Amino acid sequence: MLREFKAFLIKENVLSLALAVVIGAALGKVVQAIVDDFIMPVVGAMTPGGAWRTATLDIGSIKFGLGDFVSVLINFIMIGFVVWRISKAFIRPAPSAEAPPTMPCRFCKMAIDTTASRCPHCTSQLA
Repeated sequence: MLREFKAFLIKENVLSLALAVVIGAALGKVVQAIVDDFIMPVVGAMTPGGAWRTATLDIGSIKFGLGDFVSVLINFIMIGFVVWRISKAFIRPAPSAEAPPTMPCRFCKMAIDTTASRCPHCTSQLA
């Protein structure tokens, strides 16, 4: 039973997933610190005081936390921006290999390589 469990952990990449979750949580704290310590003070300096975070929209006896919602929304946008920039810095797209130039076969009209001497689809001899 223990062998089957170890085989499951290795085969299904559970260990890799667990490590990714731990690293993701740690990175989340780093991103939150960047936003809270470096970006939000700039946003706070551009807004008229910190009282806007406690602003409410009162409709009768119902109070909507409008300022808190806007604060969380701005925080989400800033965190999203920082994560996007981090991903752009570390994840480079793989260089794409150019597709070989093609031309249509004059008999079957399928796309074939320009250097082909015979069509792979209809096996016609190409001049």
